[in-house]
Amino acid sequence: MQRHFQQAGLTIQDGVELIGYCPWSFIDLVSTHQGYKKRYGFVYVNRTETDLKDMKRYPKDSFYWYQNVIAQNDLDA
Repeated sequence: MQRHFQQAGLTIQDGVELIGYCPWSFIDLVSTHQGYKKRYGFVYVNRTETDLKDMKRYPKDSFYWYQNVIAQNDLDA
């Protein structure tokens, strides 16, 4: 995501009126052809493809990174 934001900054410098950015998924979103082997999102969901386990949510490192980017409005904060 950091590279995406850096590229977005370059487009803004080039005069593009960028009004927002929407991440793909907040909680684990699985690839339909890979099951629960590959996960996307800022929050991990405790489950497998065959076992729902307790379904607890755990923020990933990326969650805290993105939270800080939003709070500081700065990639390097």
